[in-house]
Amino acid sequence: MSDLVTFRGVRLGYGRRTILSGLDFSIPEGDFLGLVGPNGAGKTTVLRGILGSLRPLEGTIAVDPGLRFGYVPQRDQVDYSFPLKVLDVVMMGRYDRIGLGRRPGADDRRRAVAALEHVGIADLADRQLGDLSGGQKQRTLIARALVGEPNLLILDEPTNGMDLVSTTQILGLVRELHETDGMTVIMVSHALNEVANYVERIALVVGGGFRIGTVDEIMSESVLSAMYGIPVDVDSFNGHRIVVARRTAGESGARA
Repeated sequence: MSDLVTFRGVRLGYGRRTILSGLDFSIPEGDFLGLVGPNGAGKTTVLRGILGSLRPLEGTIAVDPGLRFGYVPQRDQVDYSFPLKVLDVVMMGRYDRIGLGRRPGADDRRRAVAALEHVGIADLADRQLGDLSGGQKQRTLIARALVGEPNLLILDEPTNGMDLVSTTQILGLVRELHETDGMTVIMVSHALNEVANYVERIALVVGGGFRIGTVDEIMSESVLSAMYGIPVDVDSFNGHRIVVARRTAGESGARA
């Protein structure tokens, strides 16, 4: 499999301020990567480098010439007051395929309907986007990304603010897109405990540090304790890994 994106000796930052340095990694075709870290740690900076909206201060970021991104933004970055039907929102994902000044055709509409069917909400095509639940809105945004026929799907905090049921359903959908459709996926999240149980690799960004590896490599007590700067335990419950801060006398455990 070929590498879709490759970082070589990359330093990222803004102006004279360095956020992360020494980044050497690749995103191969077929990868399922969780880009994880606390808010403000540098996840967005790495994401901007992948998307090409931030040039490295040092090093190179090589992108496969055939790469097509499908980007799913955070739900709170979308204006839901604008009166648009779900199908119209999904159709927006075809605009770069249709071309400037051209109107969507029957094939574009067919593909948009198929994308809605693929994410399980074809029955909501004529509903107003603002009337949907959080999970339904997220599925609409995923369908919008898919209809552009990407070979790399990027989801930015896809479960932020969702309840347990919706979170599980959305993460299950994303894993299905990877396993069944063979989609290369990058999932950006601050929730390590959620992401670690769905992805195949983790890129952990914490306090100016960066480490990437398989889930088994990253989800070790030694690696996580070193990255977070506190002792942590990695427990397992019904096959799911759970990271908790190691308890000391008089303290209660806290999730990492």
